[in-house]
Amino acid sequence: MKLTEKMSYLKGYIDGIDLDATTKEGKILVNVVDVMHEMVAYIEDLQGQVDELTELCEILDEDLGSVEDDFYDEDDFDDDDLDEDDFDDDYDFDDDDFEDDDDLYEVICPTCGDSILLDSGMLEEGSMACPNCGEDLEFDLDDLVIEDIEDVLEAEDLNKEI
Repeated sequence: MKLTEKMSYLKGYIDGIDLDATTKEGKILVNVVDVMHEMVAYIEDLQGQVDELTELCEILDEDLGSVEDDFYDEDDFDDDDLDEDDFDDDYDFDDDDFEDDDDLYEVICPTCGDSILLDSGMLEEGSMACPNCGEDLEFDLDDLVIEDIEDVLEAEDLNKEI
């Protein structure tokens, strides 16, 4: 039995027992039933809206799936098929641009205490502004070779390798 049917049955039952709506208890019971009737109507309306939105989401999901299938056609393209000719002629293709194994270092700004991640290229530049407070941070690595940078930074407790 649906919620609206249950509410109709309850309202009919109260109407059938000749409830005295002039007493305190009768007034309360009649008002409670009226509020419940409004709540049932509101819930039914919300359920209808949820059903419509669910149907719309299913349609959008199907449409997005077909767009993904068209755009990301896995049968026609494989990452291993890429070579230098697949990129713009203006772009200087360099394998160093695609290295994912760069070491990252964490530097703590002495002014604001903000943690900043740096790679070896940023350290080699020698300085940078703290993105949080703007303080100029300098890295003097002229006398060191790259292998010694990590040891010096950890010894000073400014950096640690992530």
